[in-house]
Amino acid sequence: MLGKEVSTTDEFVKGLWRENPVFVQVLGMCPALAVSNTAINALTMGLATTFVLLMSGICVSALRNFIPREARIVSFICIIASFVTAVDYIIQAISLELSRSLGAFIALIVVNCLILGRAEAFASKNKLTRSVLDALGMGVGFTVALLWIGVVREILGSGSLFGVALFPDGFQTWTVMVLPSGGFFAMAMWLLLVNWLKERQARAEKLTQEATS
Repeated sequence: MLGKEVSTTDEFVKGLWRENPVFVQVLGMCPALAVSNTAINALTMGLATTFVLLMSGICVSALRNFIPREARIVSFICIIASFVTAVDYIIQAISLELSRSLGAFIALIVVNCLILGRAEAFASKNKLTRSVLDALGMGVGFTVALLWIGVVREILGSGSLFGVALFPDGFQTWTVMVLPSGGFFAMAMWLLLVNWLKERQARAEKLTQEATS
């Protein structure tokens, strides 16, 4: 019973760190680099993707025994597109300005390889509980990664965070960080840090195994 509980919990935790969609699997790079010029844009895109990932995962898992194998990809895309349309209207209802700043990238969630990949590789092969935890873990991991990138870009590029100024008027902003190329710089910084932490963790685990053997 305990082993089953640990395994189920691991479905959620893996998306946060060990199999993080952005920093480990390097999926969904288009929105990660394109709309992460501000923290609010990054957070909104992350939450929108998490919502679609969760709802499509629930539907695919619940219908997995009824969807013909030959039509599974088309069916998955139709399910995903339905929830993308819903989240697009929700964002427009909340803030037209935010919707305009995200532009076509909300609609492009339909072809996000992360969402379609989890539907095909996991939700279509697992029960509802595991699919929900997997979708939540991947979604939260994706959101956190986008938010980290957005925070760095907004602070350095605009001198603010969530639109609130952090520095005096004389602060020299890094204009490059709010440009498309700034996404690559911020992404590279976080990848270096995450890879360094992973290597350090691997060395620590190796030393622990050697000490106990």
